[in-house]
Amino acid sequence: MPSAHLVDPAHLASLVARACALLSSEHRTLLGIAGAPGAGKTTLAEELVAALQADPPAGLGPGTVAHLPMDGFHLADVQLDRLGLRGRKGAPETFDAHGYREVLDRILADDGHPVFVPGFERRLEQPLAAALAIEPTARLVVSEGNYLLLDEEPWSHFRERFAEVWFVDIVDDERLRRLVARHVEFGKPAAAAQAWALGPDQVNADRVLASRDRADLVITPSDRPVPRLTPEVVPVLARHRSRGHGPEE
Repeated sequence: MPSAHLVDPAHLASLVARACALLSSEHRTLLGIAGAPGAGKTTLAEELVAALQADPPAGLGPGTVAHLPMDGFHLADVQLDRLGLRGRKGAPETFDAHGYREVLDRILADDGHPVFVPGFERRLEQPLAAALAIEPTARLVVSEGNYLLLDEEPWSHFRERFAEVWFVDIVDDERLRRLVARHVEFGKPAAAAQAWALGPDQVNADRVLASRDRADLVITPSDRPVPRLTPEVVPVLARHRSRGHGPEE
């Protein structure tokens, strides 16, 4: 699926300015980006980090900004199978929430050492240990994930670690289009991609959307390219919308 900008340049510039305003000379700063599956959290995080790395805030040099995806804290399939959670992959209970919280605390401790963190390989749909590093030079760490604002244990304790948490909110039919296209891109057959997006992913999305009002900023992108769908996807999404899950086109 070709990458597309989540927001226009003027909107991105305003978000960069807001992120810069969060920086502190005394300690590291965490900025969170939340949203439902397929909303564009990772796209926004990558665009924001790239913009800040290309033009660091005044007085700060290269390596000032780092990216910490929450996806790396997915439990591996071997653990999901052991726990009987494979069919709910992506739900809050299928993440190592306590491990993620410990990493956030290590980052905030700012002890002068790199913090190695897991990444996530989408084609394998598996976490990769120590695939990423938060270097000591990082002053702002942008972390995106579905459940940063969830008001449930243990997630309810995460919000206090972030200077701000932004919420990416797009219309449901576009989110579903993006989500199905992503599943297909990374190897799921069209029918399986549709079933997963409308099944487990939608259950998770409903939980995430309920946390929207806890955000410091709600970002509502518009006028963005929509991924091209296979012909089989369109009627399935139309039936989904007709059951009240999204607006008609």
